[in-house]
Amino acid sequence: MPSALTPSSVRRLRSALDEQLSALGEPAFTGTDEEAVATAARAVLRTRVPLRPAVKAAVRCSLAVLADRVPGRSLEVRVPPYGAVQVIEGPTHTRGTPPGVVETDPLTWLRLAVGETDWDGAVHDHGVRASGVRSDLSPHLPLWSDGGTGPGPSAPE
Repeated sequence: MPSALTPSSVRRLRSALDEQLSALGEPAFTGTDEEAVATAARAVLRTRVPLRPAVKAAVRCSLAVLADRVPGRSLEVRVPPYGAVQVIEGPTHTRGTPPGVVETDPLTWLRLAVGETDWDGAVHDHGVRASGVRSDLSPHLPLWSDGGTGPGPSAPE
């Protein structure tokens, strides 16, 4: 299965990441594509007023990482207004509302992706709305467990 991180999404991500890093007074990023996603998410979360293109790129690309790691179509993960992906094996969803839905705001999603917020806490605090039998993403988050660059719990061994 091809990666959901397309060359054009990676270009947009790296450009937005470098702008955000520059706004933070930091040098341009060098590293792998997936490291760029984790670094973008962390850069967005380190600033009081993140740049919109950086938020958008970090959300879209981190959703793509989740979709690559947990393929399927039984749960839709929505992060309006930036993106949605279908993940988790199970009954295939083709029309209408899927059998499971997770929805959250962009900054909560990025905090979950990098491990600054845990799943149970985000659900308890109503930062995440989750419905359906496959809507628990805690086995798959954070996406990066070693400070932002290595694969998290759901990555292939």
